[in-house]
Amino acid sequence: MPAKIIDGKAVAESVRAALQTRVAALAARGIRPGLAAILAGADPASRLYVRNKVRACGEAGLHSEVHEFPEPACENALRERIAKLNGDRRIHGILVQLPLPGKLDASRVLAAIAPAKDADGFHAESLGALVQGRPGFVPGTPAGVMALIEHAGVPIAGRHAVIVGRSTIAGKPAALLLLQRDATVTICHSKTPDLAAVTRQADILVAAAGRAKLITAGMVKPGACVIDVGINRGADGKLAGDVDFDSVQDVAGWITPVPGGVGPMTVAMLLVNTVKAAEQTLG
Repeated sequence: MPAKIIDGKAVAESVRAALQTRVAALAARGIRPGLAAILAGADPASRLYVRNKVRACGEAGLHSEVHEFPEPACENALRERIAKLNGDRRIHGILVQLPLPGKLDASRVLAAIAPAKDADGFHAESLGALVQGRPGFVPGTPAGVMALIEHAGVPIAGRHAVIVGRSTIAGKPAALLLLQRDATVTICHSKTPDLAAVTRQADILVAAAGRAKLITAGMVKPGACVIDVGINRGADGKLAGDVDFDSVQDVAGWITPVPGGVGPMTVAMLLVNTVKAAEQTLG
């Protein structure tokens, strides 16, 4: 029997709908959540992602603004702009669209964001809170992964979760979130020997390696929940995930598509973090 498809668009819409009450409550207090995006360089994909985030803000009733820096961008200029946004009471969340062009140091630029406005959850303080299990801003992609697993009703506690990919944007935070839910977690990466032998043990398999169709049917445990974080554009211009969807859907119990899976959830959870940041200004 083909896997149940977890519809990320539908789940994201439900997340946004649930935000409306919180946005309305803030409006009653004279607050409109505001998000500022820092966009450096002219990468078409980055521009598309920022445009999608701005559109989502408008649909949710949030204020948004984009601060563009043409290439070659100056790191000091980015940090100075972020410092001004840190003090802007209209802005509750700040994101820096990654990757940054040239030799810009992303870690130093991200460190300039006030932790209270870290809408992307990439600040060292946010990631540290996640490691310690304290409340904080969780990166949108792993937060979206968890929401999709929960929506599907997939058991987590006591199950074996395998993460393929160790980035601080997706893989590592997803592993920490699954640990918090009492899963037994294994992280695989480019130096993992016999990757397929490990992934076949997974009750929950999260593919976040950035390699198109890396995960094939023979690498998946029958009935597993497969979450595809990858977004790869082929030579034909079409998007493909890290999972070979056509073959894996005949083995897995649940699976997310690309597009229409984790992607919409990443944007939805960015809105959640922005609204949360605005609520925290009320004490």
